Amino acid sequence: MLRDALFLVRADLRLLLRGRETLLWAFVMPILFFYFIGTITGGSAMGGGAPHVIVIVPTDAGFLADQVVRRLKERGYEVERAGRPEDARGGGLRLTIPAGFTSHVLAQEPVVVKLDPTCAGLQGDYDRVRVARAVYTVLADLIALGVRGVEATPKSFDEFAARARNLTLSVESAGARKEIPTGFQQAVPGTMVFLTLMVLFTSGGATLQIERDQGILRRLASSPMSRGAVVLGKWGARLALGVVQIAVAMLAGTILFGIRWGPHLGAVVLVLLAFAALGAALGMLLGNFGRSTSQVIAVGTIAVNLMAALGGCWWPIEITPDWCQALARFLPTGLTMDALHQLMSFGAPPSAILMHVTVLTLAALAAGWLVARSFQFQ
Repeated sequence: MLRDALFLVRADLRLLLRGRETLLWAFVMPILFFYFIGTITGGSAMGGGAPHVIVIVPTDAGFLADQVVRRLKERGYEVERAGRPEDARGGGLRLTIPAGFTSHVLAQEPVVVKLDPTCAGLQGDYDRVRVARAVYTVLADLIALGVRGVEATPKSFDEFAARARNLTLSVESAGARKEIPTGFQQAVPGTMVFLTLMVLFTSGGATLQIERDQGILRRLASSPMSRGAVVLGKWGARLALGVVQIAVAMLAGTILFGIRWGPHLGAVVLVLLAFAALGAALGMLLGNFGRSTSQVIAVGTIAVNLMAALGGCWWPIEITPDWCQALARFLPTGLTMDALHQLMSFGAPPSAILMHVTVLTLAALAAGWLVARSFQFQ
């Protein structure tokens, strides 16, 4: 039985990999989705990239403008300086310092520094707080120098910055902090899970329906192969396709987008293997009960898109309402994404995903048993 099943795995995998649609959606589209979705939802922010700010600094702005730029860099911003607004490249967070900035401030004249944030909501508020802090610390140091009777110069600012502060703030985390993944760190695993399931549901289910329509399964039924060998071989081929797709996606994510898979790579692979096993079995169920190829593809596409949206493949499930997070726990996509987030972003040990792997494995076994019991050769 095992020999017959392995023969079918090799034959079916070669057949699946010959399909141009399968090759496109399994190996080309994932990389394109990684780039576009990752860029739109935050780029490589989780990979260590700094937020970008354009600072318009006129030539006569003076040394206090340099101090503002330095404080922005201390706040973690990547600063791009431009002499005029039209010289700035691209869009993004923009801070405009007026002409004669230093001379007006030293003359105690009102000065307006204009900030144009990139977005509204919490992120916009966060940018306003950080930029305001950079500006106000320059003003605070200027006041402190004035109280000491020290003339405000670039040298006096540097000497004052080097002095030990009488008051310092020590900040410690009260526990593990969840850094909700954004950008590529969310887009790569989310898209990988989404498109792996899409290929297993559409290509995996449709080819089964095509073989039934063409009489290939009837010929297998009349061969010496047992029913169990046929089902196991068909499932194994689809599992192998999913494994190859996941391996290519992980390699591309690591090399092209700098994805960190966390310190427990073995646990990540185990989660994805259990997910692929379930996806292969569910795809066979769809192909087994579908009445036509078009029906299998249509139902599979709709089902996968719904599970991807509700399971956290397109956006972090942690930002959704509580009812949506609860629903995700009953979906294979939700279980898989939660396990990946635990391992990759939240610093959880492998023991934290034992329940996820157990549920996915038991669901794969249940789906496989149902396929074996109801497998239709014609």
